[in-house]
Amino acid sequence: MGKLIIDAHSHLWLKQDTIVDGQVIRSMPNGRSLFFGEERQMVPPFMIDSVNSAEVFLSNMNYAQVGAAVVVQEIIDGNQNDYLKQVQTNYPDRFFCMGMAFTLDEAVRLHQEGFRGIAIPGHRLASIAAAHPEAFADAKSPLLSMIPLFRFMEEQGMVLSMCLDDDEKQIAQMKEVVQDCPRLKVAIGHFGMPTTDSFRSQVALALEGKNVMIESGGITWLYNSEFYPFPTAVKKIREAADMVGMDRLMWGSDYPRTITAITYRMSYDFVEKTAELSEAEKEAFLGQNAMRFYGFSNLPDLPYIKNMSE
Repeated sequence: MGKLIIDAHSHLWLKQDTIVDGQVIRSMPNGRSLFFGEERQMVPPFMIDSVNSAEVFLSNMNYAQVGAAVVVQEIIDGNQNDYLKQVQTNYPDRFFCMGMAFTLDEAVRLHQEGFRGIAIPGHRLASIAAAHPEAFADAKSPLLSMIPLFRFMEEQGMVLSMCLDDDEKQIAQMKEVVQDCPRLKVAIGHFGMPTTDSFRSQVALALEGKNVMIESGGITWLYNSEFYPFPTAVKKIREAADMVGMDRLMWGSDYPRTITAITYRMSYDFVEKTAELSEAEKEAFLGQNAMRFYGFSNLPDLPYIKNMSE
């Protein structure tokens, strides 16, 4: 087997069918979705049924030699707890599936169902709090209202996947969470939003506790206008590594949305080919750190398969 590669940020769903901020999000044929009032290509057009299944993802993973993947959730996809519970049962060595919960009771139930992590789209917490005021004691600080949930996760050894808004107040609240729950494993998503002013503040959260990681899910989307080989994205990985150490960073693809523009392999290939990172740094970033953090084992041997064009 070649380089160990683990995807720390991906998504799965059978269909999208939800409402966010009063706007319908719904799967359509040919990989498209009705999304906040407009038709968008949500997944590649060859997914004609618009089903973003574990089996299709596994085929992409095997082709790209990705040994395992962490599956997170976003409210724009609807709650996928039931489907991801099934995926985790069917493919325990290939996927680490995150449930989605916003209250302590929900977290307890997910833990009882076998989930080892919870994903919270913090950048959408204001919308979530407005829609479910009964779940948040403090609507102005919904993140701090969830401290009992985070303490439970810490006690149970669960992993928290957290995407944050470009909001210094919310980032400061996340710092309080990390300080209050020092043993809680936290993965900050979307690489701390490197295209925003709060990038360094988000990355600096990894300095607040030994169990905080930064994963790069969506970084090719953020630099889509620049396109492959994403030189600015590489510079941001270098900047973050210089801030907190490469041992705190993990690669993530944000599959499947990002592969409407690039192939799945391209979502990490630009890291493999850059001269700005050492081989040891690439190995840590692309897989070794995630294997340690999430506890993956029994990964398959995935040999390279030549393309017909080669």
